[in-house]
Formats: sequence, C-alpha cells, structure tokens
Amino acid sequence: MTDTKQRIVIAGGGTAGWMAAAAIARTMGNAVDLTLVESEAIGTIGVGESTIPPLVNYNRLLGINEADFMRATQATFKLGILFDHWKEPGHRYFHSFGLTGKDHWSAGFQHFWLHGRTRGHEQSYDEYCMELVAALEGKFAHLPNEGINYAYQLDSGLYARFLRQMAEADGTKRIEGKIARVELDGTSGDIAALLLDGDRRIEGDLFLDCTGFRALLIEGALHAGFDDWTHWLPCDSAIALQTPNVRPPVPYTRAMAHDAGWQWRIPLQHRTGNGLVYCSRYLDRDAALDRLLGNIEGEALTEPNFLRFTTGVRRRQWYRNCIAVGLSSGFTEPLESTSIHLIQRAVLRFIRMLPLGKVSERDIAEYNDQQMQDNLQIRDFLILHYKATERRDSAFWRQCADMPIPDSLAQKIELFRETGRVFRKNEELFAENSWVQVMMGQGIAPQSHHPIATKLSDEELARFLGGIRDNVRDTVAKLPEHHAYVARYCGAAVPQAA
Repeated sequence: MTDTKQRIVIAGGGTAGWMAAAAIARTMGNAVDLTLVESEAIGTIGVGESTIPPLVNYNRLLGINEADFMRATQATFKLGILFDHWKEPGHRYFHSFGLTGKDHWSAGFQHFWLHGRTRGHEQSYDEYCMELVAALEGKFAHLPNEGINYAYQLDSGLYARFLRQMAEADGTKRIEGKIARVELDGTSGDIAALLLDGDRRIEGDLFLDCTGFRALLIEGALHAGFDDWTHWLPCDSAIALQTPNVRPPVPYTRAMAHDAGWQWRIPLQHRTGNGLVYCSRYLDRDAALDRLLGNIEGEALTEPNFLRFTTGVRRRQWYRNCIAVGLSSGFTEPLESTSIHLIQRAVLRFIRMLPLGKVSERDIAEYNDQQMQDNLQIRDFLILHYKATERRDSAFWRQCADMPIPDSLAQKIELFRETGRVFRKNEELFAENSWVQVMMGQGIAPQSHHPIATKLSDEELARFLGGIRDNVRDTVAKLPEHHAYVARYCGAAVPQAA
C-alpha cells in the first residue's frame, strides 16, 4: 500500500470537465490530488440542454439540492420527447420516461394492450402512461414515492458553472491556460505532463481528456483510434441558437424531422434552445440556416453556432493513463439526449475503478468493455429512429431506409415485430417501454403477443385496462401546470448568461 495520492489532471472544462471534477472531488476528497486545466479563450460546445432521468440520481449522489440546481441552470422538467414527422410527414409520437401500464413478470404491458386490441379496446397505448399524458397536457409535480419519472432541460453552460463552484469548494485546483503540447514518458509511452502556454508543466498520474471533439490527449497524443458510424448515423452537422420563450415552457423536448435530418426545440425557464441537425450531403450550410431560422418561434437571441461532427466512438476510451470523457470519447448525436448521460457513466465508472497505485490492465479492459457496450446500445437505439420509417420523400430518408443495420438492432426489431417482445441486456440504458414506444411510434406493429394476456376474461381485461387509464387520467387531472410548478419550486429570478 502507498500513501502517495493519485494526481488526477482533467484537461478541459465545460460540462464534461466540471461534471468529472465535481464528482471526483465530492467522492474522493483529499484522497486524491485533483487539478483541472482549462482556458477561458477556448469555447465549449454548450448545446447539451436536454437530459435523461439518470441525471436526477447523479445530482443526488453528489448531494446537490435540486431546486438550487434548477434555479442556477434555468432548468425546467422533462417528461420525454415529442417526435414529429419521423414515421411519415404529419405523424407524431411521444417517447416518455415513464412506465406504460403494468407489467407481468412474464410479459410487458404491451402484450395485454395488444390482446385488448383484438377484443375491441381501441384506446391508444399513450393513454396508459401517466408521464406521457402529463407532458402533452403541460403538467408536472413531484409525486410521493418517486411516482413520476423525469429529467431536466437546462443550460449546460450554467450547469458547468454550478459544478465548478462546487468542485472548487471541495478542493479542485483550477489552472487557467491553453494546452500547448502533451508530453509522453519516453519509457512507458504514458502521458507524463501537459505543457501549457507560458512554459508551465502540469504533471499527473491519470489524465481525463475533456477537450471535446479535439481529443487532444486520447487521440492527438495517444492515437487510441476511432470507429466511424456515419454509415448508420449520417447526420454530420448542426446549427444551434437561442430564442425567447413565446409561451410557457412545456415539460418535454421536441424532435422534428425534416428532409435531411431533424430539428430540436428545448424550453428552459427564460429561453428556448433550438438547433438543426442535418446531413451535409443533402443540405448545405446556408440552406440549413435558412430552414432553422424559418422554423423558430421569436427572434434569435444569439448568433448561430455551427458544428461539424463525425458520429462514432473512440476504440479505447481508457488507454494507458488517459481516460476520454465527453465528446473526446465519441459522439452519437443528440437525438435521445444521451451526451450528458455518457459523461455521467464515464465519470462514475472511473471513480469505481480508481486505482490505489499502479493501474490494472484488467480495470482498463473492463472499463473499455462497459463503455463500449453503453455506446453500442445507444447507437442501436438511435439508428432505429432513422431505419424504421415509412418516409421515402427525400434522398436522405431513402438512404436511411435502404441502409444495412447492425445485427444486434435487426434482432431487436424482428423479435418485436414477430412476438411483441423486447429484451434488455447488461444494464442497458433504454428501458423496455422506451423500445416499445419508439418501435410502435416509428411504425413497427407486432404480429403476435404473449399468451399470458389470453388468460384474462373479457371482464377482467376491461377492468385491468380501464383501471390503468382511469388512474392515469385522475392523477394527471390533479397535477398543476408545469410552468407554475417550476416558478414556485425553482424559479430563476433573473435571466443569467452562461
């Protein structure tokens, strides 16, 4: 055993850097020596405004007061995503965070709903999900026993600032400066130090690469390799800008498909985040900007932020003594709001595998395997949105419809189409109900269902289904308006700038 503290150096700030610093500092305290290097002169991407429910637990793990955090980040609640024009133009469906109906241990609720359709129960699958109904009615409140599943819509720049204050209070040392060069150890090949402008040298034992798409450490210095997924996820460009709120913010994000990609709309307390994601093969930058400006509500508050990216994943996310966190580890596009989640997973996984002394190659291998599984499962879920569509109205959508897909996704789609079943593996992020909602929303109709549903008599089935619908309707009727609840619970008194 050694008494020497691990020197952990985080390269880069932003959401990834400060999420890492806050969690490590709060968890490890003075058991490690923690330094973060960032430059005010280097901007961050800063468009990750929509999140998923695991962030609620991440904040709780760090002892963050939810109302304080939401006030500081101008956050609203999020119950899911409304998808417009994905199956076909004019069609919409909702991917909620909640459960739909009640599952049996042998089969998910969709089997009982599917059987109900054969017995004359024509009600939509949506009517059995409380979060979905509440979202579309613009309602929200915390419920006893964590009875509502939610995430946040937030200003990621303000979130980074909030976490920075917390991390520095917990002992993180912040160094201002640009990384001029990464120095490698001539013997081991590990990273020895970061060389900053002004001839400053920052040594460390473990380095977290939070330098975004540049990936200065993991790729620029160590050449860890990258798997390109553009053939499955063809969008490679985005434009982001902000607008004022022209109506009370709703508790959901919108993803609106267009003929070369899709557009997001994310309502915060004091503004709305907007962006157009597109494939540059089918839409040029000027036309994309015109399209975005033509489909926003209110005047733009900011200059457009133009982004280029390659969808894919770093082959080794922990390589030698460097761990890639955030965009340096890969990017699978923001369609299902997974970017901040992948930061969270990487940080918590790193803390669990933090070595006392020498790094174990077994730890590195396990970390990389788990991170890759996370990315592959998210990748498949994203591809599903593009592949399972009836759209053939543009070259982009025809390419998506015709593209071959990974065997893992093909198995999931065909299993659901033939049997109505969904099986999750290895703590997979997206729940069974997420797959069901998106597959049915994209037009995949199961041809069969589990025989357990036939066990119920007509009267029992009617009572079962009707009881769930009544409970959903009664619960939502008692909820306050989302914007009013936010104002009371965590209203930000004055707009802030990130």
